[in-house]
Amino acid sequence: MEAERILQYLTEVEEAAEDVLANKQQIVDLDTKRNMNREALNALKHEMASEEKVKVCFGNMFIKFPKAKTKEMIQRDQQQLDKEINNLRQALKDKLNRLNELQGKPELTGYNLSPLSEVEVKAINHLMKR
Repeated sequence: MEAERILQYLTEVEEAAEDVLANKQQIVDLDTKRNMNREALNALKHEMASEEKVKVCFGNMFIKFPKAKTKEMIQRDQQQLDKEINNLRQALKDKLNRLNELQGKPELTGYNLSPLSEVEVKAINHLMKR
């Protein structure tokens, strides 16, 4: 009976740890894609100033697409990637807290901090200039 309980506990901890690692890997993969999109936007801006259409890779083929439409698609993809990464990061905090709880460790302090908003930064800068 005791061995069964220990095995169940270790299984829960292992599953929680695997979940955390999978979440971290997904964040890394999405961030890589986001960086590739950034590079593409930069290339559209600087290197191809004279061309009306650009070649875009969809799967395993290249298609000529209008430059403005391509830029719009990449920017929408960037916004979607930002949302997904932020959601994954928030979920990661919860998963880490669950893992720590299973292991009997205290909850991470200061981990739920969020950055200042643009309005808050402007207010602080305004106050600092006085």
